Amino acid sequence: MDKGRRIFLKQAGLGLSAWALTGRLRPVSREIHADVAIIGGGVGGCAAALAAARRGLRVVMTEETDWIGGQLTQQGVPPDEHAWIEQVGATRAYRAFRRGVRAFYRETYPLNEAARLRWNLNPGSCGVSRICHEPRVALAVLERMLAPHVSSGRLTILRNTHPVSASVSGDRVEAVQIRHALSGDETTLTASYFLDATEDGALLPMTGTEYVTGAESQAQTGELHAPAVAQPANMQAVTWCFAIDYRDGEDHTIDKPAAYDFWRDHVPPMTPAWPGKLLSWTYANPITLEPRTLAFDPRPGAQTEGFNLWIYRRLIDPANFEPGAYTGGISLINWPQNDYMLGNLFEVEDDEAARHREQAMELSLSLLYWMQTEAPRADGGTGWPGLRLRADVMGTRHGLAKRPYIREARRIKAVFTVLEQHVGLEARQRATGLPRDELRAVSFSDAVGVGSYRIDLHPSTGGDNYIDVASLPFEIPLGALLPERVDNLLPACKNLGVTHITNGCYRLHPVEWNVGEAAGALVAFCVKQNHLPRHVRENETVLVDFQRQLQRQGIAYRWPASIY
Repeated sequence: MDKGRRIFLKQAGLGLSAWALTGRLRPVSREIHADVAIIGGGVGGCAAALAAARRGLRVVMTEETDWIGGQLTQQGVPPDEHAWIEQVGATRAYRAFRRGVRAFYRETYPLNEAARLRWNLNPGSCGVSRICHEPRVALAVLERMLAPHVSSGRLTILRNTHPVSASVSGDRVEAVQIRHALSGDETTLTASYFLDATEDGALLPMTGTEYVTGAESQAQTGELHAPAVAQPANMQAVTWCFAIDYRDGEDHTIDKPAAYDFWRDHVPPMTPAWPGKLLSWTYANPITLEPRTLAFDPRPGAQTEGFNLWIYRRLIDPANFEPGAYTGGISLINWPQNDYMLGNLFEVEDDEAARHREQAMELSLSLLYWMQTEAPRADGGTGWPGLRLRADVMGTRHGLAKRPYIREARRIKAVFTVLEQHVGLEARQRATGLPRDELRAVSFSDAVGVGSYRIDLHPSTGGDNYIDVASLPFEIPLGALLPERVDNLLPACKNLGVTHITNGCYRLHPVEWNVGEAAGALVAFCVKQNHLPRHVRENETVLVDFQRQLQRQGIAYRWPASIY
């Protein structure tokens, strides 16, 4: 029996009973029915599956790779979080995930005593997050959280599968066809509800759900930082992340990438201008756009003048572990230098998307080769040949992450769209005239969660430099989870009703988790009480009942006054 087909049958719950003694596959039903089908097993998909399965629904979740977890795992992006994350501003389930990560390190890793006793253990002691950790640890914790529901049969996870088509009747999605990457077999998923938790909003065009891409115009949104003319193809850069460690005195230089000469001399064409070559320690300060030069030294305990880029997304800090456990730390490379800005991975022809994917990979490998061979050092030398690509950390043969980090997806045309004037600090100041200490983001009567992050847009494929402006702690409105027309499809990822601008603060890990968890809870509420999602929002009594259930389930939808 073909290995891929054997894996597919096992994951689909079909077993091998259909395998005849003759060695031929008997006809089998290729249809799975559930209360909710979640297409995409990333951060939002996992949170949605957890929420729906906990409430007794039959759930099927697909995943394009062999790793669930999206940003946290297959893309290798440590959590980007707000300043209050240890106390408030996240769902109970997300906080349980974070506790699980720390517990995993305490239970299985050779932490030293000081690190083991630190209540807010940060394995990488990194600069970007309070809990930088390895993708495989995030994967293990997510698998553990979902395990009881898989064991009970309420949750089926179909890995290595992707959607290929959908069947729609009027304003309802009837079925989604998925294909297994190894066997090529197709399965039809039927369900009362479908959640699009894909990284790029792939289900939206398949189902005919109205959506937008790229940058809306000021005439459309009235946003302070929107362009004068709509630019549907102007999206944030994607990044193909990778992990490296450092072995002093050794040479782990990779083969010269085919596109290295191009990337070594490449100056991003954008406005305002990039300060020089992309492969450089100097880049555009995201807030001021002035040139900013960072230090880089991967040696343990290195002291540098200025911020050391090595620790920015470091996953493992040797200082947290017993002597000898690590000869050097492990760092995740998701930097301005490997943001790919030359084209989009979706809303283009397949051959163009494939070309951009290959070029994004070449950029990341070129960055590594440049660091190993030509990068200027503070001691006057060039290159760090001891930098070693850690393919094992990312679970791939090519050494990079399984999937690129996509910051900006297709977004539903929603019943309600969150605009910059709802959450942006400067925009709110202009709208209200209030002093800074009295400013608040707009409070939504239909809120189903909270989040906080700067409006952080990376350089774009349309030639825009950073847009990085302050925002206020915000709420997630239920209306942003409801498509204008389609009744039984909901976003559960970065594809909710936000704009190009507000995507910049609604795309981070805790918010994506909250969006997915709220979508899963909403489906469970609707199935059990026989409501349509839009009716929950339209009926005040029903809405209040749903919000009370969210509170009981540990999903806060208002920020406490203490944070202001």
